Amino acid sequence: MAADPLSQVFAALADPTRRDIVARLAVRDATVTELAAPYPVSVQAVSKHLKVLEDAGLVSRRREAQRRPVHLEAEVLDLTTKWLERHRRRAQARYRRLDALLASMPDEPGAGTGPAPGATAGSTDPGAGP
Repeated sequence: MAADPLSQVFAALADPTRRDIVARLAVRDATVTELAAPYPVSVQAVSKHLKVLEDAGLVSRRREAQRRPVHLEAEVLDLTTKWLERHRRRAQARYRRLDALLASMPDEPGAGTGPAPGATAGSTDPGAGP
């Protein structure tokens, strides 16, 4: 059973190396060798990461003479952005309703104001005697 596109994108971005690759490709296209340079892993390992990103639709490869640059498909990120934004707006609406409810509640007498019962003025150590 194939995962839905959103799940594939989130799964692909779950790995920090793949997130870093996406961030670098947001700046400019690069070859696998260029992408592999800063990592302490083989070019083959980076190719596997790229395959996951490619399967999720986040990157594509094309041929330019002898080069095969990897390109970020930024519009696929819109899928995740829209999903996150929708849920962020829902959460904000819930917090606004909670804030309004809390603001409408009367303050209870003595709740959170004044010193605790039995405390003496100026005393910072409850065990310190006079």
